[in-house]
Amino acid sequence: MSVHDALLCSTVLLPTAAFAQTAAPEAVVADDTTIVVTAQKIEQRAVDVPITISAVSGERIKDLGVSDLDELSSYIPGLNIQEQSANNPGIVIRGITSDSGSSQQGPRVTLYYNGVDISRSRGSYQAIYDLERVEVIKGPQATLFGTASAVGAISLVSARPRPGLAGELTGGYGNFDQTLVGGYLNAGSDVVAGRIAFEGRTRDGYVENLAASQEEELYAQDQLGVRASLRFTPTDALTIDLVGTYDRQRNGGTPFISGTLPTEAGPADPFGAANLGGSPFSAQALGNSQLGLDRDVYDANFTLAYGFADGWTFTTVNGYREFDSAEVFDADGSAAPYLEFAEIADGWQMSHEARFSYADPSWRASFGWNYFTEKGRQNVPFSTEEGVFIQCLTGAFSGLGVACVNPAGAVTVLNITPALSGGTIAALPYSSVFENQGDNQSYSVFADATWIAAEALELTAGVRLLIEERKSGFISSVPVSVLPQLLPEPNRTGLLRAVPFLNFSLIPGQIDTGGQTFEADRSFSAVLPRFNVLYRLSDQVNVFATVSKGRRSPVVQLSAARSGGFAVPNLQVVPQETVWNYEVGLKGAAGILSGSLGIYYQKYDGFQVSVTQSDGSTRTES
Repeated sequence: MSVHDALLCSTVLLPTAAFAQTAAPEAVVADDTTIVVTAQKIEQRAVDVPITISAVSGERIKDLGVSDLDELSSYIPGLNIQEQSANNPGIVIRGITSDSGSSQQGPRVTLYYNGVDISRSRGSYQAIYDLERVEVIKGPQATLFGTASAVGAISLVSARPRPGLAGELTGGYGNFDQTLVGGYLNAGSDVVAGRIAFEGRTRDGYVENLAASQEEELYAQDQLGVRASLRFTPTDALTIDLVGTYDRQRNGGTPFISGTLPTEAGPADPFGAANLGGSPFSAQALGNSQLGLDRDVYDANFTLAYGFADGWTFTTVNGYREFDSAEVFDADGSAAPYLEFAEIADGWQMSHEARFSYADPSWRASFGWNYFTEKGRQNVPFSTEEGVFIQCLTGAFSGLGVACVNPAGAVTVLNITPALSGGTIAALPYSSVFENQGDNQSYSVFADATWIAAEALELTAGVRLLIEERKSGFISSVPVSVLPQLLPEPNRTGLLRAVPFLNFSLIPGQIDTGGQTFEADRSFSAVLPRFNVLYRLSDQVNVFATVSKGRRSPVVQLSAARSGGFAVPNLQVVPQETVWNYEVGLKGAAGILSGSLGIYYQKYDGFQVSVTQSDGSTRTES
């Protein structure tokens, strides 16, 4: 078990805004510069929320020209979003990230879309058009936002239908033939209103790919988002929202460029032109001869808020999300058909939350329950040519004077198999595949209460009780290498002695499960509290202190091992990761500006890290 301690200071200076969960009714604007929000499941001014919050409104996003999630990092302190591709966004809050796409592992950062957890990394990317706001809350908030909020939460809130008729159409054109077409149409009354919004973006790739087999340059973009929203407000006490969203990406390949292997344009240059042609066997082994991403995401959300008695509100937030993605990439970063991979990730998730909220001059409180279920898989096919792989990885045939890629950028290693077979075999295509699976459910109840002890003093305590059921699966198909059998003795014995893993598979460490799907499941529980104190120095300046516990789920990590010559399940249950956050801060507002200064100390136990294995897979360790 490892321990990670941090003592850091953060400063924020932004236009007045705040974090609001969309499950609650529309934020109430108190005046021109103050927004009343529901970060703690109850309406409050931003300056009165005793947690560190940053937010950017939809209008501000448009003014700044922000077009993707990763660009938000420049405007929200403590947030960094690394968008390698739409299929693999890495979200970092206060220096801590979730770093795995495995279906068996949970995230650290909760990403919300209209109040629903969409944190599974391969399904989390969301285009940011026609938004009400983007909100970031920092520090563990499992009591309020669920078990994935180990280091913080991000909420994307789409614009809601409003009474009246309004519309907007936006178009743009830029270098690399970039095009943008987007807009919305809103129509309705005080009782029923609807809104349709869309955005389409295309762009040629801006990293040159010298490979003649590829139709597009790298980092080409072709994506579309469409959203339909309906709001029904039959009475002042009842609001019902229904939102359906479709997102699609047909993007070009990611430029993994080798820092050691040259191209025909010259020596290796990670910032120069690439020569990523994939494999001549990619269409059959990986499902596509072209590098790039095909991804579709479908999302439906139903929210109801009902004020059923004086001071009481019942809110339910329900969501369903389904994603299907396939990305082909050239991992060796060269023209050699050496390390060619695809990642096929698909799955679905469903959630339901219900809560009761109460407010009077002395108390604010909320309590309720949450159910979340998800099922997904990460399927990783691999393609290569046997002679190419063995030579580029081990240099076992260096006596033939053949480099993986020669100084002129030519793939001379393709001559290995013909040379070893006496010219009878031109190539030995090789492919393998492994797949990890996850089927997880969580059940929780929560309660949170604030006692207004005096006009200037508020004391808050809350807790979430959680039960998780996590089930993992693993299957792999790993053929034995053919090439050693073509060699005469003693060359064959010498090769297998020098490269012993060739007795079992081409990729070191990969194990064939013989058509079996290994499965394992475990149940876990947790208690996740928080405590807050807020003291008003004046109507616009507050100081606060908070103590909260965050948690990253345990991992039922399942792969394959070899025992007695047979494949057997290799189960490792990685303990939960926990973090205690201790924070004090100062928050203030003056006119159109608000600011906060916070100092926090975080203590991690059982910190989970992903370690890359020799077969290209990753394993979580504590």
